[in-house]
This record gives sequence, structure tokens and C-alpha cells, in this order.
Amino acid sequence: FQNEINEVPFFDVQLPYELALKIFQYLGKAELGRCAQVSRTWKILAEDEVLWYRLCQQEGYLLDTSISDHSCWKLALKNCRAREHMLKTNWKNRVGAVSQLRYEPGRVLCDMHCCDGVVMAGYSSGEVRLWDTRTWDYTAPVLAAVAAPAGAGAPPHVSFVRINSSLAVAAYEDGTVSVWSLLLGQEPIHHFQHNQRIQALALAPGGAAVATASGFQVKVESPDDKGFWQTPGTFEIQKLVNFLNLVPDVTGRPVAVAAAEDIVYLLKAEDPGRILHSVYGQPVTCLDVAAHQTAFGIKTFGWLLNEPNQILLYNLETNQCVTKVGNSMGDFSCVNLHSSPPNMLVAGNKDRRVRVFDLRCGQPVCSVCGHQLGVSAVQMDEWKIVSGGEEGLVCVWDQRMATKLWEMHARHPVRHVWFNSHSLITANIPEEKNPRGSSITDDDPSLHRKYRGVIYCYEFSVDQLAVDSVLPICRSSYDEVTGYNYNIGLAVPYDSI
Repeated sequence: FQNEINEVPFFDVQLPYELALKIFQYLGKAELGRCAQVSRTWKILAEDEVLWYRLCQQEGYLLDTSISDHSCWKLALKNCRAREHMLKTNWKNRVGAVSQLRYEPGRVLCDMHCCDGVVMAGYSSGEVRLWDTRTWDYTAPVLAAVAAPAGAGAPPHVSFVRINSSLAVAAYEDGTVSVWSLLLGQEPIHHFQHNQRIQALALAPGGAAVATASGFQVKVESPDDKGFWQTPGTFEIQKLVNFLNLVPDVTGRPVAVAAAEDIVYLLKAEDPGRILHSVYGQPVTCLDVAAHQTAFGIKTFGWLLNEPNQILLYNLETNQCVTKVGNSMGDFSCVNLHSSPPNMLVAGNKDRRVRVFDLRCGQPVCSVCGHQLGVSAVQMDEWKIVSGGEEGLVCVWDQRMATKLWEMHARHPVRHVWFNSHSLITANIPEEKNPRGSSITDDDPSLHRKYRGVIYCYEFSVDQLAVDSVLPICRSSYDEVTGYNYNIGLAVPYDSI
């Protein structure tokens, strides 16, 4: 006849319910399950919603929800773990759906960028399109460019595109830059012009700052409190900028990191431009920036051939080199620091290898080889690595086993790789924007799709057989009336013939 609401028996003492709940909060899932079998009172306590809500938050599930959003948090945690196991299994076995974000009428893909499943692509016709891969019925709108003056001729090609959660930015071959708001429609909200061609474009991941490099000048644009765009900083650089990034999570004025040949600059609005790293004869080959650190690869040649190529990690607050990783004879072609797990870094090299480094000890913990022409894009999480190569191959690796799970090939080099827990987006962008044999007319269909480049979207939350998820080019039904069609491809399986 215990009062199961207010008092809980703990062996030879009676404790209040709140105090017993404080004790149980230090237990894990297995311990709570064992305690639930002791007695009816302990079962009520071990299945308290507060305990399972904390466990769900500690394991990283449903972080943006409150305790009142679910009636049974124990079941919610079970469903989240089951979904995670299903997604991991689908990733390993390549079970899911594959689709192409394709823009047909004779245009060449010039650049692509994505943020949380929203894809932005720029084409040789000067058009910029958006796709939201999170919804199946979303149509790709065209972001309107600034009207060109009469008699200006064909619109310029798109050089770079960048997108975050609120803004989309495109830079064109003639030096113009257009900025759109994803919340205000398809008309640009800001536009500015450079006198020369733009070499690099950067957009703050979580802010509204835009940085461009043209000639020997780096310009930073950002809106003020009232929404009016201004230029908080213009910097003169000694050499041409090869790589440009904005530091994320910076309060106040934006901070940029620029690499110009063998010099790395830290650009702040109040400073004229501080040199972060400079060694003559060691050009920078890749660059990435996180909240408080930046990583870049350096190349050695000439009289320094006995020194291998390395990746340097600098602290942006102290401006000091934290560690050096990598001892490779090949050039590091790509590095990913901002989306890697804490204290980890993944880099691709021209020697066909993808390496994962532990920044705490400075040693590689994983090294895989699989790209014949060098690695061009790479990203990792806690258990897998996705890499893209110059030969057009996308590979998914198991980090712990250092083995390849599966691969997918396309014609052009892989320039962008992005994934989350349930989807993967890759872009194969051709080097040649004006292929031979194409007509100069805008709507010329003769520019074949093999020259255009393609964006692939893989969705692993769809429980679909691998046979059904092959690319559309391999699913021809042979019911076309034309005598010749390049895209007839192969039929997999052959039962559909």
C-alpha cells in the first residue's frame, strides 16, 4: 500500500519521487530497462518521460523539440534509432532512389552549390535555377538576373554560385554579382559590378555576407541593420586570389580568409589585411575554413623537393599554426574541415588517395585509394567518407574498414559533394563551357547531354531495391519509334525489354 505517486521505496528507505528521479537520471537505456523489472513503482519511475526525453537529447535526436511534442519518448527514441540503423544499412548497400536534376535545352552546367538539400545551379546561358530536393513535387524556378542594356548581346556565363539558408549569390563572367533572398521571390535584392573577371566567390554559411575577389582586390558586401547593403571592407592583395572563404559564426563585421598563390590573408574590416601565412615557393593548393580555424594545403617544389606536401592548420584567434599534417609527394587538391567531426579533417590528393587526419595527434587514421586522376571533392562523417574524382567517379567508403562500399561514374569531373544522414548530392561539371560542334543559338538542342554536366540526388530514406534505383539512362524500355537515340543505353533488368 505504498503511495506510488509521492514516495518510491529504495531498499529500506522511502524517497520522494523527485529525488528518486534525480538518481535515475544518471542511468542509461539498459539500466533503466533493468530497473523497470524490479517492481511496479520502479517501472513507473524508469519510464518517466523526463528521463527518456533527456536520453533522446543526449544521443542527438529531435534536438529542436520540447518534451510536450511526444506522448511517449521511449518509443520516440526507439523509432529514431531504428531509422538511423535503416539509413546506415541503405547507405552501405546503396538502397534508395537516384534522380537527376537536369536542365535540358542545350545548356552547360557551370557551377553548383547546395545547402540543406536546396540546390543552386548556374548555366552557360546565364540562367540560375533552384531545386528543393526535400519535396518531390518542387519545380525548379529561374532566378531573374539584372536586365542587360539593349544591344549587349548574349548573356554572360555564370562563373560561381553560392547558397545558404537565406541568400543565393551568382557571379557572372563579365564581373557582375547578383544576390537573391530565398524569402522574397525571384528578383535580385542586391547587385554590384567588378571591372574584371571574378576569380573567387564566398558566402557566409549562416549570415548575409558576400565576398568576391577580382584582380588584386577583395570586396566584402553585407547588409546593415535596416537591410541596406554596404561595403564594410575592400582589400588590396599583392597577388591574384585563388581561394576565398568567409569565417562562419562571426558576430559583427564579416571576416574573410583568402589564399593568393603562396600567401594566406586574414581580412578583417578594421585591418588593412593581415598575412596569416607566407612562404616563398610554396603555393596554396586548397583551402577550407571553420568557425575558429582554417586549413590549407601547400605545395613544395624547386629546391624544397625533399620536403613533402602538407596541410597546415591555423588558429584564427591567435593567428598561429596549430599543427601540420600529411606527408605526401602529391598535391593536396581538396580539404574539408567545416563539416568534419570534431578534431578530424579529411583531404584529397592528386596521388589518388583520400586521407583522414586526427588533429590531436597529427597522424592519418584512414587512407584509401580509388581515383585515377586525383581527388576533387570530399566529405566525411563519423563512419563514412564520400569522395569525387577528376575522372567523374563518386566513391562511398567505410572509414573504419577503409574499404569501398560502392561507386557511381559520370562523364565529367566531380566538383561538389554534399550529404546528410539520408541524402547525397553530387555535381559533375564539365571543364569546357563551349564544346566543339555546338551552335551559337540559345535554344540549340544539338548540344548533347554528354557535354552538359549533371547533378545527381541520392535519397536513402526510400526503401527501394538497388535494381530499381539505377540511373534513367539504364532503364530504357525500347519502345521509342525513332531509329537512333543515344540515350537508349542498357536495360537493367532485361525483363523490361
